[in-house]
Amino acid sequence: MKNIAIIGSGSWGIALAMHLARIGNNIKVWSFDEEEKNLINNEKKCKFLPSITLLENIICSNDFEEVIKDTDFILHVTPSKFTRETFRQYKKYVGEKPVIICSKGFEKESLKTLDEVIKEELPSVKLGVLSGPSHAEEVSIAVPTALVIASEEKEILKMIQDTFMNTEMRIYTSDDVKGVELGGALKNIIAFCAGVSAGIGLGDNTFAALITRGLGELTRLGVELGGRKETFYGLSGLGDLIVTCLSEHSRNRKAGKLIGQGKSIEETKKEVGMVIESIDNIEVAYELCKIHNVNMPIVESVYKVLYERLDPQKAVDDLMTRAKKAED
Repeated sequence: MKNIAIIGSGSWGIALAMHLARIGNNIKVWSFDEEEKNLINNEKKCKFLPSITLLENIICSNDFEEVIKDTDFILHVTPSKFTRETFRQYKKYVGEKPVIICSKGFEKESLKTLDEVIKEELPSVKLGVLSGPSHAEEVSIAVPTALVIASEEKEILKMIQDTFMNTEMRIYTSDDVKGVELGGALKNIIAFCAGVSAGIGLGDNTFAALITRGLGELTRLGVELGGRKETFYGLSGLGDLIVTCLSEHSRNRKAGKLIGQGKSIEETKKEVGMVIESIDNIEVAYELCKIHNVNMPIVESVYKVLYERLDPQKAVDDLMTRAKKAED
């Protein structure tokens, strides 16, 4: 049994809390919102996962020190755009506790991955990244799931495997922190594209081509940024890509579908009702592929759909009529 701090009370933070609490760990969740804290503590409910009832060994606080004090490790589960600001507020309480990044995305302004953000703020931090194909809705109700923990610290790999694994969750290990993190962040873009494809009524053939060629694009950029090629064909790349592209649980797919149906970005954000990482990630990936001279035609096309008002069907036509080439 461990005492675990979870920074972030969204659907993924609460899903991880439920899994770890079922095993018998004591969970303290940080939320920025007083109303959300009271909902968790008094009614044992989460507004993002309304069908579940939280276990008694999950408690919530708005105070970082109270949440982190006397815990064994910290799971960081805030939206990417709030990572630096939030970490700055609690880094003085970290000490020797490992911080496990469970968010997927980039810092838009700096184009940095989240491990880079946290290490900039606290260079001495012991860091891990947890990723893989995992919808909060399913983890929260104990649907069997496999994830990967990446860290340069062997003790972190062992600790996360020992703490998380049971018949409901299998944890694999990796020392490719950059690859695991980039796989989780970049796949959101292709999931968004899958939603656009569905929104304009395209079929399974198009969908399969999108996933396959999309995986090639995110792998090319991921390797350029320091990840290993084989990592992108594992749980954090291909695995996460499949589940996020296929499932109606995926907010990124849902957002793309709404854009494909003609909704604006603001209308889409309002209807989805939660942070849509892919929208920011598309801007970041577009900038990175230009900086590093990486060929990413799908990313370039979806960027134009979002920010240059290119018609989605015209974007598909343009992709299909590009210059002839061999498969790579």
